[in-house]
Amino acid sequence: MASTTRLIKKYPNRRLYDTQTSAYITLADVKLLVLETEEFKVLDAKSGEDLTRSILLQIILEEEAGGAPLFSSVMLSQIIRFYGHAMQGMMGSYLEKTMGAFVEIQGKMQDQSKTFYDAKGLPSPEMWTQFMSVQTPMMQTMMSNYIEQSKNLFVQMQDQMQSQARSMFQTFPFPGNPGDKK
Repeated sequence: MASTTRLIKKYPNRRLYDTQTSAYITLADVKLLVLETEEFKVLDAKSGEDLTRSILLQIILEEEAGGAPLFSSVMLSQIIRFYGHAMQGMMGSYLEKTMGAFVEIQGKMQDQSKTFYDAKGLPSPEMWTQFMSVQTPMMQTMMSNYIEQSKNLFVQMQDQMQSQARSMFQTFPFPGNPGDKK
């Protein structure tokens, strides 16, 4: 583990201990670490098991329960259906890359918005309203196009894989195989 990664230990009493500050912390504190993009790892104090994902899922659950949820019931149902499915690994990678692309686009948008700040570091309300009225629809269109292109690429890849599988197994004498001469 790199020395820049903050270590948090979770004890059997469910308390989280930040080894950097030598203090007990809450899930809200861990959320702040995430928001500040601070690298951390949560380990079970007894077994050493990595609990980072579990803690992050708890934070997401709390966020979903209070306020405006990010995930719809339909989306959560679709995600659940991928568990145990042959495509589970690919789906996780796809979601991670899509989120990465979205974050990158968001960062570029934030960089562009810095030109609208005044000398005090505050955007003029008119400039900010104008910027967002142009950027939001453009961003939604761009993301829709990205998703549509991803879908088309996936369908093409799936067609190629089926074609390759057919040609690869054509020479085997399986009953009902298109290449079977019987």
